[in-house]
Amino acid sequence: MASSPRRAVFTGLSVLTSLGHDLGAFRQNLLDGVSGIAPLKNFDASSAPCKLASEVQGYDGKKFLPAAAREARKSLNKMARTVQFGFTTAVQAWEDAGGPAKGSIDPFRFGVEYGCVMVATEVEDLCGGAKVSVAFDPKPKVRYDVWGRDGLRLVPPQWMLKYLPNMPACHASIYCDAQGPNNTITSGDIASTLALGEAYRIVQRDLADAFLVGGCDSRLNPVSYARLSLFQQLTTKADLGPAAVRPFAADRSGTVLGEGAAVFVLEEREAARKRGARVDAELVAFASGFDRGLGGSVLAGVLKRAMEQAGITPADVDHVNSSAGGTTRLDVWEARAIAAVFGPGMAVIAPKAQLGGLSAAAGLAELAVSVLALRSGVVPGYAGYGVADAACPVSPIAETRALLKPYVVKISSTDMGQCAVVVVRRGD
Repeated sequence: MASSPRRAVFTGLSVLTSLGHDLGAFRQNLLDGVSGIAPLKNFDASSAPCKLASEVQGYDGKKFLPAAAREARKSLNKMARTVQFGFTTAVQAWEDAGGPAKGSIDPFRFGVEYGCVMVATEVEDLCGGAKVSVAFDPKPKVRYDVWGRDGLRLVPPQWMLKYLPNMPACHASIYCDAQGPNNTITSGDIASTLALGEAYRIVQRDLADAFLVGGCDSRLNPVSYARLSLFQQLTTKADLGPAAVRPFAADRSGTVLGEGAAVFVLEEREAARKRGARVDAELVAFASGFDRGLGGSVLAGVLKRAMEQAGITPADVDHVNSSAGGTTRLDVWEARAIAAVFGPGMAVIAPKAQLGGLSAAAGLAELAVSVLALRSGVVPGYAGYGVADAACPVSPIAETRALLKPYVVKISSTDMGQCAVVVVRRGD
């Protein structure tokens, strides 16, 4: 175990993804082997190279907030879609943790840590001003004098506040009266896992007793979608529909973009016990690194360091929760690092096969799959992984099975080689 005597446990959880708006739907869809990947409906993607996405359908933020929370419901109008995801999911996680009464947690020792990247502007907020400011003579040209005189007036006055990446943490802290450490990490796909690691370290150092730790993002804004389509490896197998994302498969061709949020309530173990909180699992280790060049040795070293902190060996681990998303190079990098530590054929799950790429929400949304498995004792399988690539020496769990061992290891990574690992143990 880590040297600090202070231990941290998960006492609440909420997830918002294409697999469901609540934990019940999310877990059932996982157990049923459902994929949330489908043709994109948010805008016309007919000319896009990839027409599939992992989209949250039918979302209405007000449905996630108590009727009595009038100010919070009103404030949704000041939030972009990503920010609404992060805020309303925090409210749900807080309620899942028992909605601790005021005074049961010292507000000065109650913090918020989020992963969220720069939020893309919604087209309608800028298109009015842009339209009056552009002339075609014959090529489009921005008339800056017109923009300054007329265009800016058409931009909502609180435009910037809708899109700052620290807004989900701000709104969550106000709603829950969390006056302790507050930070937002913007490191892309690894952001929410790094946020969890930072919260864990702060609890260990006795600087806080509880945290809301979350991640949120939407890559399905038309501008973001067009930009990311230029340099991300997105699947070319639209004909496979829900099974188009195939981590570790020989015929994998790329991932899909998605959206969603996940929030955990993390508490110091004894403080959680004193207030009678339900304990879903215990966070026992966190490590991170940068594997420049994607050689695999650094990622393997981060895995070893995390397991040393946890005081475990590969024989104690039920499965590795992988960040693989069906891309050619990254899947091989991660699989080889896993094999270097656990040996060839280690059991893995790859939630991106069903969730797509959720950017800053990815780490925690994917971790939720394993925490729910620790809570219930059942590990969801997924039959859509496809035929394994010999260059990826791991064994994806294709069929739902019982949890066999008390520990899981979660990997998060970016395509630049940033990597983080958490180790989670089944609760007492």
